[in-house]
Amino acid sequence: DLILVYSSNVPWQRVLESQGGRLCCYVLLGENALISCSLPGCGVYFAFMNAEVNILYFAKSAELAGVRTETLSVPQQITSSQLWDEIVDRHPRHLLSIENMNEDEEQPKDLIKLSHEKLSIDAVSLSVISSSCGAVSVFIGTTRNTFAGKTVISLEYEAYTPMAEAEIKKICLVMRNRWPSLKHIAVHHRLGLVPVTEASVIIAVSSPHRTESLEAVQYCINTLKATVPIWKKEIYEEDEYSWKENKECFWRQQIK
Repeated sequence: DLILVYSSNVPWQRVLESQGGRLCCYVLLGENALISCSLPGCGVYFAFMNAEVNILYFAKSAELAGVRTETLSVPQQITSSQLWDEIVDRHPRHLLSIENMNEDEEQPKDLIKLSHEKLSIDAVSLSVISSSCGAVSVFIGTTRNTFAGKTVISLEYEAYTPMAEAEIKKICLVMRNRWPSLKHIAVHHRLGLVPVTEASVIIAVSSPHRTESLEAVQYCINTLKATVPIWKKEIYEEDEYSWKENKECFWRQQIK
C-alpha cells in the first residue's frame, strides 16, 4: 500500500509507505532517497511552504480510506507522527486497521496428537494451512502388506503418551530453530491396530516456500522414528507376530 504526501510549492516530497502494517517515511529530492525512517513517531519533520498538502492513496490504503485523493491543512512544520495522526483523524475506522493489521495474524501452532482413532489426511493437512504460506508438505506413513516375505495383515502401535508427546514437542522445537519460517506443524500418530493401507502417522508442515516445509517434514519423520518411544508389532497371517524396532532408533545404535 502507498500513501503519497506532497506540497506543490516545495521541490521535494515525502512518501509514506505501509507494508503489512509497518510504516516508513522516505524523504525524496528529485529521484534520490535521502532519509528513511519508521513511522509513526520517527520524529522527522515535514517543512511545507504552505499550510496545505495533497494526499494520494493507492491500493489497500485507498480502499480503507474510501478516497483516492484529498487536501489536508496542516501546520507549516509538522512531524511525521503528527502528520500520520492527522490522516488517521480523517479516517479513524479505516486507516487504524493498517496499524493493527499484524495483531490478528495467527500464531504458529504445534499440533500433536496420539490417538486410537483412524487418522484423517484432510483434517491434518487443513489444520496447518495459513494465508501467509504458499506450501503445505505432508508425509503419510501407511501399513504395507508384506515384510521379509511374510504377509502382514495389520500393525499395532503402543506408547506411553505423555513421554511420546514430550519427545515430539522437542522435535518441533528443533524444527523451528532450524527452519524459522515454518508456520504450523502437525504430528498425528495412531495407536492400536492399523490395518493394511491405513495411515499410522501423518506429518504436515506449512511454510511460505516449499523447500523449508519439505526438509522439515523429512527431518520430523526420521527423528520421530529414532527418538520417540512408540512400539510397533507386526501381525502376520497364521497368528504370527513380531515386535519391531525402527532401524533409526538411537538405543539400537548404542547397544551395537
